[in-house]
Amino acid sequence: MDLLFGLDLLVLFAIIGAVGFLLLLATLVNGDLLEAVGFDHDGGNTGTDFGLLDSRVISVFITAFGGFGVIGVQLGYGAFVSSMIGLLGGVIFAGVVSAFGRFLIGQQASSSVTDNDLIAKTAQVTVSIKPGEVGQITARIGDERVERIARSANGEEIKPGTIVKISSIAGDSVIVSPEG
Repeated sequence: MDLLFGLDLLVLFAIIGAVGFLLLLATLVNGDLLEAVGFDHDGGNTGTDFGLLDSRVISVFITAFGGFGVIGVQLGYGAFVSSMIGLLGGVIFAGVVSAFGRFLIGQQASSSVTDNDLIAKTAQVTVSIKPGEVGQITARIGDERVERIARSANGEEIKPGTIVKISSIAGDSVIVSPEG
């Protein structure tokens, strides 16, 4: 304990900041350190994988706390005021990192289109659908272009370029009928 009290306040905050920075570098290499050791807590927000107790957020808090503590000491403040400056800076920077991480995670989207996503959508016939045979349609779901094997709902021929509506799914093909 004498070692702790023998340290200069500036050096103590610098050590805290350095430890936080080393943790930040470790998360850069290894990802979320807390998740790696089995501690996975998202702060009650289901659906996100970037909680307030994420090791990246914690390491930014520690780094900012040490850095702002050094600034407080350099400005001539004592231990309490410098700690409060460090705490405020740490909370702000950790909050920004947490919000940015949640924003990035929220922007991730699945690019897989399920068969149910196709039902009731319009599509265009790209390969002629002959009576009793299969052809091909192309549909746009969001930003994704989907091509499927198609059959006519009433068994009639549907020429290429015709706009059709997908009514159901039958095995590996979609059932379509001309729109209009």
